[in-house]
Amino acid sequence: MKILLHAGALRRVEPALRSLGLALELYVVDAEGGISLDGVAVERAQVRPEVVWASLDTYSGNQVGLFFQVALTEPSVKWVQTFNAGLDSPVFKGIVDKGIRLSNSSAQAVAMAEYVMGQVLGAWYPHDAYRAAQAAREWRRVGFRELSQSHWLIIGYGNIGREVAQRAKAFGATVTGVRRSSTSDAFADEMAKLADVPRLLPHADVVVLSCALNDETRDLVGSAFLERMKPKSLLVNVGRGGLIDEAALIAALDRGTPGIAVLDVFREEPLPASSPLWLHPQVRVTAHTSAAGSGTVARGDKTFLDNLAIYARGGKLINEIDESFF
Repeated sequence: MKILLHAGALRRVEPALRSLGLALELYVVDAEGGISLDGVAVERAQVRPEVVWASLDTYSGNQVGLFFQVALTEPSVKWVQTFNAGLDSPVFKGIVDKGIRLSNSSAQAVAMAEYVMGQVLGAWYPHDAYRAAQAAREWRRVGFRELSQSHWLIIGYGNIGREVAQRAKAFGATVTGVRRSSTSDAFADEMAKLADVPRLLPHADVVVLSCALNDETRDLVGSAFLERMKPKSLLVNVGRGGLIDEAALIAALDRGTPGIAVLDVFREEPLPASSPLWLHPQVRVTAHTSAAGSGTVARGDKTFLDNLAIYARGGKLINEIDESFF
C-alpha cells in the first residue's frame, strides 16, 4: 500500500505505523515540497499513492494544495484522510464525487470545546475586578454569574458541539443542541433542528456556532437572528466566518444584544487591520486558534493510524463522509 504523507507526520508516527504490520511504501513530502519514495527522490508526476493523509503539517507548511491535487488527479487514490473538521471547500465534494473514500477529523473537538468554555468563563467571571482589588489590597467581595444557571444553544451538534455540551453540562447548564437529526443525546436537555432556532434564541444565554457552512447556514446570523437573541447573551463562533453577517453583528452589539461576541473565525482571514471588529469593546477576536490545543496533533495522528488499520481490513472508517453529507 502506497501512502502520501508529510515528513513531520512521519517523524511522529513512524514506530506506530510500522507496528501495524502492513506492507507500506511511503511518499514523503518534506518541508520544501520535495517528494521521496522510501528515501529516493521522485518527481510529482511519479506519485501514485493509494492513500493520501493531509495532516495538520500540510496546512502549517502551506503544502495542502499538493496533497489535494494528487487526490483529485491520480486514479490510484482510494482514500483521503484530512485533518479538516469542516468540509465546506469544494475540494472535498470533488473527492467524494470521484468515488474516493473520505474521512475527516474530530481531533480538534476537545481543544475547541475547551476554548469555548474558557472564553465564556473569561467573559462572565470578574477576573479584572479580582486583580484590581488585590492590587489595591482591598478586601472586596465581587459577585459573579454562575454557568449552572445558564442556557446554552449549540448550533451544530456534531463532534465539536457535543464536546462543548459535555463540558457545559458538567457545570450544570441547560443545553439545547441543533442538528439535522433530532435523536436525543446524553449531554443535551433538548435536541432541535435549524428551523427551531428562532423560537429558541430568546431563551439562550450562550449561543455557540459549531456548524458547517453551506447554503442553509450561510449568513445564518443576520439581523433577524440577532434581534431574537437574549439581551446580554454571549455569541461564540468556532464554525466558519460566513455564518455571520459581520455588519449586522456590529450593529446588534452596539444595541447591546448580544452582550459579547467571541469570534475565532471570519469571512476574510487574516482579519484585515481595518476591520472594526478588532477594536469593538464587546468583541473578543482570536486568530482561528480554537483548535490549537496541546493534544490536537496527537489525536489527529491517532485517528489516521486507527483508520489505516480499519481501511486495511475493509471496514467503515471513523468519521467517513458520503454523498449525503453534501
